[in-house]
Amino acid sequence: MAIKPLAAVCVLLTGLSVASQPAGAQSFFDKGKDLLKGLGGSSAPSADALDVTDIAAGLKEALRVGSERVVGTLGAADGFNKSDDVHIPLPGALQKVQSALSKIGMSSLADDVELRLNRAAEAAVPKAKSLFVDAISEMTVDDAKGILNGPKDAATQYFRSKMSAPLAADMKPIVDTQLSEVGAIAAYDKMMGQYKSMPFVPDVKADLTDHVLTKAIDGVFLYLGREEAAIRDNPAKRTTELLQKVFAK
Repeated sequence: MAIKPLAAVCVLLTGLSVASQPAGAQSFFDKGKDLLKGLGGSSAPSADALDVTDIAAGLKEALRVGSERVVGTLGAADGFNKSDDVHIPLPGALQKVQSALSKIGMSSLADDVELRLNRAAEAAVPKAKSLFVDAISEMTVDDAKGILNGPKDAATQYFRSKMSAPLAADMKPIVDTQLSEVGAIAAYDKMMGQYKSMPFVPDVKADLTDHVLTKAIDGVFLYLGREEAAIRDNPAKRTTELLQKVFAK
């Protein structure tokens, strides 16, 4: 029975929710490499390998659990706003304005715009979940081999090359809508109305969507890279019966 490419690539992505297993146990990546060797015809999977159907199902289950973690983290309230790493600041020109206004205790309007930019990203990023699955389904066995044998960010590089354009295209209207729904545009207009007489306040309203979109996508890939680093170092966290069955050996 042939193993679909999706099963092979999920060998990597299963680790998106990783934890340690007892020393001496066959590593998750060793299992994946055995599986890929079988796919290439160079050798058979290890003697204690599970049924291919179970492995494929387990890998898909792990993909589901893992991808939900990344999207769930960034898509939650304050997923962006309170993160030291992916918090979305105001566009560069407005940061200077914000800094100047803060010195005279007048930055509250700019601060409110910044908060709402992050809220828009938090509302938009769950859209990425289905795109992860789409990209994975297109991955070939050769892609998977390259990821398994590549650097710690090989999967992130793969996803970025495959997903940047469709992710941006699909998320842009969501970001645009959310900027209005969370009040970012209204807050921006209020700020500009208050400070329009100041010569150093630029009008970057048209750039807000692309600014949030770029920062949101960067945040997704940053988190994905971190999860991948964990994949390389740790076996799967077995949070369901199926995962326990597939990865217990």
